[in-house]
Parts: sequence; structure tokens; C-alpha cells
Amino acid sequence: MKDTLTRPSARLARRRQLTDTLLAVLVPVAASSLALAGLTTWVGTGRAGSPARIRVTEGRVLLPGNGSSETAAFFRITNEGGSADRLVGVTSPRAPGGVGLARHRMGSGATAYRAPVESVEIPAGGSLTMSPYGVDLTVAAPAGEWRAGDLVSFTLEFGRSGRVTLPAVVVRPGTVTF
Repeated sequence: MKDTLTRPSARLARRRQLTDTLLAVLVPVAASSLALAGLTTWVGTGRAGSPARIRVTEGRVLLPGNGSSETAAFFRITNEGGSADRLVGVTSPRAPGGVGLARHRMGSGATAYRAPVESVEIPAGGSLTMSPYGVDLTVAAPAGEWRAGDLVSFTLEFGRSGRVTLPAVVVRPGTVTF
């Protein structure tokens, strides 16, 4: 009689052990399958591991005010690649005083100022639209040499994509919207 009672409990223990083993295997297999499906989708869209692809457009530089030797320039930078990149420097042969990256900051009260920045990230699949309210370029311009409609060449240097040279049109302040 003792053998008759232990057999069903032994079978139950074996079933429970088999169920526990299957669950222990099933969870990692399901998680791996889900991760593989996500990676397959990412690779299928062409974004996996693709380098940054930078496109720079809409170059504008404000005409310096009377007697001023400093102004601002603005570009739209688009990264159509799968990796982020950084704008790390800007030069212009027509800005002998140099060009610097800056970010618009608000001070206490209603004061505002430009704070120099070392670099600006352009995320994968993202863009940066420079404006007087965010990131812009501070340009030390030659006083009185530029006229509205002139083209000023700028070279933007990116950490991964290298250099991009393009012109910016000189515009009067107040004639463009941001």
C-alpha cells in the first residue's frame, strides 16, 4: 500500500520539475526572440551602425550694425545617419576675428547673454536649427565690409563627418524669422 501512495506523488513531483524547467528555459528564449525581432527591424530600416550623414543648409549671417564688429550666423544642420555627430568648430576666411559657437542664455530678471560652448551634438536622425534663441555662431566681422546679399563662406567641422564648407547670405536684422 505504501508503494501505491508514493507513485502518484512521485509523478506529481516529476511533472512539477518538468514544468519548472520548461518555464526556466522559456523566459530567456522569449526575451531573446523579442530582442532579435527588434534588432531585425532596426537593421531592416537601414539604421543599424550607419555613420552620421550631415547636411547643412539655410546659411544666414546678420549684417553687422553701425560700427559693430560682432554679429551672428545661423545654419540648419540635419543628421540623416544612424550615429550622432558633434559640431566642434567653425571658421570663415571673411571673419578675421574668428567664429565661435554660442548658446543663448537667460540671466536673472529679463537679461540675456551668449555663453560660449565647445561643441553641439546633432543626434542620429535629428537636426539643429540655429537661432538667436538657442545655438548660434558669434562672428567677428570686418566692420563696414559686408552688404546685404553678399555671400560669406563658412567651414563647419564635425567630429565624425569632417568639414562642410558652404556660403551664408548676409541679411539685414529683422528681415528673417527664426
